Amino acid sequence: MDPQPAAPPAPGPDDQQLIASAHRALAIEKRALGALGARIDASFARACRLCLNCAGRVVVTGMGKSGHIARKVASTLASTGTPAFFLHPAEAGHGDLGMITRTDVVLALSNSGETPEVVELVPHLKRLGVPLIVMTGKPDSTLAQAAEVALDVAVAEEACPLNLAPTASTTAALAMGDALAVAVLDARGFTAQDFARSHPGGSLGRRLLLHVEDLMRTGAALPRVLPDAPLSAGLIEMSAKGLGMTVVVDAGERILGVFTDGDLRRALGTQIDVHTTQMSAVMTAGPKTIGPRELAAEAVHLMELHRITALPVADAQGRLVGALNVHDLFRARVM
Repeated sequence: MDPQPAAPPAPGPDDQQLIASAHRALAIEKRALGALGARIDASFARACRLCLNCAGRVVVTGMGKSGHIARKVASTLASTGTPAFFLHPAEAGHGDLGMITRTDVVLALSNSGETPEVVELVPHLKRLGVPLIVMTGKPDSTLAQAAEVALDVAVAEEACPLNLAPTASTTAALAMGDALAVAVLDARGFTAQDFARSHPGGSLGRRLLLHVEDLMRTGAALPRVLPDAPLSAGLIEMSAKGLGMTVVVDAGERILGVFTDGDLRRALGTQIDVHTTQMSAVMTAGPKTIGPRELAAEAVHLMELHRITALPVADAQGRLVGALNVHDLFRARVM
């Protein structure tokens, strides 16, 4: 008997169905976030004060999807001035409880408020006298009742069409964690410079921590000539040092001017003699300079503002102490 032909595959959803599903999910999560505003009250302020007054660290914990959110909240707190780390509650009962000290605060995330691995931490925290902050969707849960402060992150429904997969609930918990971290950093007077110090490898860190003196060329790498030197000597110096310019200085190293590729093009257009013309006749006098302690980001700003590609670095007396160009800034990933 011949086998029956396989049934054709069922048609998949069309583009409009997929787009409609995404819009529905976003609308549910938007409503969940909107509902949080009314819950930022005295309890939220108490949670902030517990974090601000913590002499140790904020220990953030949670299982499953709440655990993923807890890791992010701990990371955000730590990078914004509040020492914090994530503790896996399942590992806590196997020795990691020793990470919690009497000077710490614990922030636990559990949508149900009944997560066994987290609930099991409560007696230990009570013995240590460690304050417990809970973010939960069930204000009458075991964890909420045991907490010094319970933050309500309940949602009316999940974005999952089965109303099962943690979606809107984890978004709400993440947003509440962000709100907590932001309120605390604001109360601490945390600045962009403070943020940069904990992110030295990031672009903001490089912009706010790197100074001109960290990048500038010095000593024999500096292109410099005297004002009475012939243009030919200036060209040789500019070519040898590879900065795209040479600085014209007096006998005391005070900056008088610069000679750049643009100055060269203008000079050659007048058919001058490179062997008899002095640098003082072709230089740009009173050039833009920058101090060694200025931020490298300020050098970027000056170059962009004045459409130049290199800057002499001058001390307070106007003496040449360094120079840098756009390539130095690119290599340092400041621009």
